[in-house]
Amino acid sequence: MTFEQLGISSALIKALKAEGIVEPTEIQTKTIPLILNHQDVVGQSETGSGKTLAYLLPILEKIDSQKRENQVLILTPTHELALQVHRQIERISQNSEGKITSAVLIGNVNIIRQIEKLKEKPHILVGSAGRILELIQKRKISSQTLKTIVLDEADRLLDEKNSSSVKAVIKTTLKDRQLLLFSATLNPNALKRASVDLKDPEVIRVTEKAAVASTIIHYYFTCDQRDKFEALRKLVRILNPPRALVFISKSEEIERTLEKLKFHGLEAEAIHGSSRKTDRRKAMENFRTGKIHLLVASDLAARGLDIENVTHIFNLDFPEDPQLYLHRVGRTGRAGHSGVAISLVNERELQFVHKVERTFNISIGLKKMFQGKIVDSRPPRKEKNTASKVMAKPNPKSKVKSFPKSPKCGRLKNKR
Repeated sequence: MTFEQLGISSALIKALKAEGIVEPTEIQTKTIPLILNHQDVVGQSETGSGKTLAYLLPILEKIDSQKRENQVLILTPTHELALQVHRQIERISQNSEGKITSAVLIGNVNIIRQIEKLKEKPHILVGSAGRILELIQKRKISSQTLKTIVLDEADRLLDEKNSSSVKAVIKTTLKDRQLLLFSATLNPNALKRASVDLKDPEVIRVTEKAAVASTIIHYYFTCDQRDKFEALRKLVRILNPPRALVFISKSEEIERTLEKLKFHGLEAEAIHGSSRKTDRRKAMENFRTGKIHLLVASDLAARGLDIENVTHIFNLDFPEDPQLYLHRVGRTGRAGHSGVAISLVNERELQFVHKVERTFNISIGLKKMFQGKIVDSRPPRKEKNTASKVMAKPNPKSKVKSFPKSPKCGRLKNKR
């Protein structure tokens, strides 16, 4: 199946080729004809499968660029994702020589400037539900002209925290509008909350079981929790990654890690839920343009990010949920490029490494650092159970440390 067979115009196909996209993905093949037919669609597919273009292409195809009115609304759970979608729209419009316009409307940003932008009547509005609802209530957005509403990362938008404002926005639109939901995961509660607003939706699940891209190499180092930063610092010096994401589970540890990285002369920035919007925007822009090579992030802040040419993923904390691991490593190895996922694992986290291996049927190799290089860490040989060792009594004064200090990080006993 080609984009032309799916009903996409030659101008948009030309714009896709300019970005190196020549064939539709499975989620695009299955949802584009439905969206062009003005059906409500619920689309679920794994990270990196092309969900954004799955809804953007048919939307751009249907927009009447001659009309100066708001025609499409795209809601996102994070500011970074809103900016990312907006940039994608701008690139396609520019490369297709079209006249489709869009605007980003997010909270904690000067609302006066956003109101001025709305006077130009952009065709597509992208942003957070809270700010868009505020602008609708101020009568700066005419929701009656909105023909299509998209919930990108729908499971986040329909959780207990966000669903009330999202549903309030939907209620301001006409009943014959089209509603599209896309997400990597869709839990029953999210679908239940959306069911009232959906009209005979087509539910498309591309894969029952999410898969890790085959272009990613996975390995881990065993290390005591207190020695993880030192191990990270050494790995960055050895690998010198052109563009790497460092994931940390606890937001309060992110700024602390950032300060340590900068202290050691490493160019880095950070994004997390508590950081100011201007700081997050600056960090993302510096990372995207290559001014910095390391971006420290929480799972929520980095969700849905599509940054080109991320070469390495570092897990400073190993996630307990395999789906979080999938989300993290999905930031690299995209569009056929290779990527490396490196995890620093303490004794408690070893069980989660093996859980991820079983869930996704992948191998995460154990490595160690030796003389400034990364080498395989072979499991120790099993010693014979001699009679003398069986009868020997342990020395109560001896203390065995299961996790050595950072210079020996990665030389732990392989407990697999």
